[in-house]
Amino acid sequence: SSLPFEALHQVSREIQAANTEKTLHGPIFIQEPYDITYSMGSVNPEVLLNCTAKGYPLPNYRWKQNGTDIDLTMSYHYRLVGGSLAINNPRKKQDIGTYQCLATNSFGTILSRKAKLQFAYLENFEMKTRSAVSVREGQGVVLLCGPPAHHGGLSFAWTFNNNTLYVQEDRRRFVSQETGNLYIAKVEPWDVGSYTCVVTNSKAGQSVQGPPTPLTLRGDGKLSWHTQC
Repeated sequence: SSLPFEALHQVSREIQAANTEKTLHGPIFIQEPYDITYSMGSVNPEVLLNCTAKGYPLPNYRWKQNGTDIDLTMSYHYRLVGGSLAINNPRKKQDIGTYQCLATNSFGTILSRKAKLQFAYLENFEMKTRSAVSVREGQGVVLLCGPPAHHGGLSFAWTFNNNTLYVQEDRRRFVSQETGNLYIAKVEPWDVGSYTCVVTNSKAGQSVQGPPTPLTLRGDGKLSWHTQC
């Protein structure tokens, strides 16, 4: 029995697609690598930089790091997964940089876009003594965090007088998640004390504390009235 027209048409399309796949042509990227930030605290001990190309004959793959061919015979550290590059136990000193995939067949070679492999980190604060910030009661004040060198997104909090609880944000107090600075509106006498910025890089799995910043009230009539009470 003959196939219905639609089924015949479908078979024809499939044959045509198969023949198209077998048509000789140079490599064309299907997937190229993209920027990756690796966390040293990651449970995954491997980074995968993606690369897939179609072509007939099937392409072979090579990789460059910072413009230099990678020796893929270093099997303990590198392996190819299809055309993708897997890096085992990445190390910042050795593996940070810019990567490119090369796909080659008898018709030529194509070079992928550049992809950066970076490592999340958070350095310690310089533990220089910070000058006291002096303000009049009722005025607003900004305490600067000044986060240390890092790569990867940061989150910020502040502690007060070495209390393990973070300063709670309310209508008077606000912590900028852009700069880490602590804003206090209308300073009250009980705001006086020592403030410490706590910086967290969740990608790096690290938190560090800055040096304390003392907040004092300026000696004026209002202060003396409060101290007398």
